[in-house]
Amino acid sequence: MTLRADARRNRDLLVAAAIAVVAEEGPDASLNEIARRAGVGPGTLYRHFPTRDALLAAVFEGRLSRLCEQAEELAAAEPPGEALIAWLRLLTVHAMTDQGLGARMMLPTSTAGVDCWAMLRTAADRLLLPAQSEGGLRPDIDFTDLVELTAGIAQSAPDPARADRLLTLTLDGLRSGHTNGSPKPST
Repeated sequence: MTLRADARRNRDLLVAAAIAVVAEEGPDASLNEIARRAGVGPGTLYRHFPTRDALLAAVFEGRLSRLCEQAEELAAAEPPGEALIAWLRLLTVHAMTDQGLGARMMLPTSTAGVDCWAMLRTAADRLLLPAQSEGGLRPDIDFTDLVELTAGIAQSAPDPARADRLLTLTLDGLRSGHTNGSPKPST
C-alpha cells in the first residue's frame, strides 16, 4: 500500500527522530519523546508503528541496509583484505552507536519482520570469503567470529579511537600468519 505524501512525510520524520533519540537513550527511549521530536502526536506514531519493535525495526533496518550497501561498495572499490578491514571498522562504529539496538533486533524473539542476521551475513561473506581466498586472513575465521569480535569491541571501548585501536589489534590476530593467537614459527 502506497502512503499519501503527508503520511510518508510523517513516517520519515518519525524514523529520523527515532534514530536520534535511540542513539542518545538506547532502544528503550521514550516513544512520546520520539513523537515530540518528529513534530507529531503519539497517535500518529502508533498509526505508523503499532509497537516499539516495529519502530525500532524501521530504524535498524535502514541503518543495516546502509551498512550492507557499504559492503558492496567496498567490495567493488578495494582489494579484498582492505575492503573487509574498512567494513569491519564501519561495523564497529555501527555497533557503538546503536546502543544495544542491534542485539535486540537480532534476537530470535524479535518481531522486526526482517532477517537482520541474514542481511549482515550476506554482506560479511561478500567481503570475508575473498579476503580468505587471497590468503590475507586466517581460513578458520567465520562470520560469527567477526560479528562477535566487533560487537565486543564496540561494547567495551569508551570512544571511537579506542575501538579503532582494539579492532586493529584484533585484525592483526586474524591475519593468516597467526594461529591460536601466536605467530607462526619461522623456519
